[in-house]
Amino acid sequence: SLTRKHVHQASTSSRACVTRSAVIKGFFFTMQMIFLVLHKLRCAQGMQVTSTGPQTIQTAEGEGVTLGCRYTPGTLDTGELDIEWSMLSPDTTQKDQMLMSYSSGTKYLHGNHALAKGLSFTAHDPSMGDASLSIALLSPAHSATYQCKVKKSPGVDMRKVSLVVMVKPSAPKCWVEGGELVGEAVALHCQSAKGSTPLKYTWRRESAGPIPATATQNSVTGELKISNHSQSFAGIYRCEVNNAVGTEHCMINLRANKHLDFILLSRLSLWLCHNLFIDVPPPESRPVSRHTSRSTNQHPQVTYCQVGGTEGSSFSEGCAHPRSSNSCTPVKCTPVEYDSKYGYAV
Repeated sequence: SLTRKHVHQASTSSRACVTRSAVIKGFFFTMQMIFLVLHKLRCAQGMQVTSTGPQTIQTAEGEGVTLGCRYTPGTLDTGELDIEWSMLSPDTTQKDQMLMSYSSGTKYLHGNHALAKGLSFTAHDPSMGDASLSIALLSPAHSATYQCKVKKSPGVDMRKVSLVVMVKPSAPKCWVEGGELVGEAVALHCQSAKGSTPLKYTWRRESAGPIPATATQNSVTGELKISNHSQSFAGIYRCEVNNAVGTEHCMINLRANKHLDFILLSRLSLWLCHNLFIDVPPPESRPVSRHTSRSTNQHPQVTYCQVGGTEGSSFSEGCAHPRSSNSCTPVKCTPVEYDSKYGYAV
């Protein structure tokens, strides 16, 4: 009885070991099958574009850029290699614009439009895994979404990247609004004529420390407001304007003028304007020409001639003109006669 019992226990233990071994073998077989399936799926995935980086690139007008498109073919990809670069239309109802392509070992430039100028494949041989596109001279017209499509049958993959071409800010103009008088409102202005938005303006003082906290500045309009001007605001100010691709600046000297000084300066300038070039009459001590006569304006009916004139002389050397004239006009004289009212002319 005991022997039969021991034999039964041994048989049960043996069957349990066989079952456990079968389970373990089945597990490993299943894992191998899963690995093989995944490997086949990976191989079946085929072509992969592997370039990474930002999906949106911002760069300045006039510069160059490279749009990355590196790729890795799958083991089952045995067809002919085709590469296409296109500019995608924002309107889904319109066709995309083909720019460049590569097929059968030949590079093709599509269209005669201005956008095709300066385009080239970065690599000398795009079939070696690098289909990146280079643009030599950017303009705002190049702003678009670009697509790189790489095909090697049966595999195909693509990558999209957005390009934003911006204009750097031009050198801004700085000026002061207000009389720079102490106690009054003053505003500093800064404005750039060109530049892609958004433009950001920042004022800072180059001398005498930072700008007092009571001043307020607007980073969008470029205005720095001072509601109550004082000597503490005086100094050299610098305005900086920037966007994503460039920076420019201008500088201005802000003074703090007192009212009395300003008024005196204004009056002095006004006096100089009115008196600096006034014609001053000659002094009375200037000797008078022996031929100068009394004013004919006083006695217009009398013609004055040289004393001692004779009937034989037809013209005298005297002058008949107002005192303000600078030229002498000879006048014809008659013999000296006695006037009952004025006497002899002298």
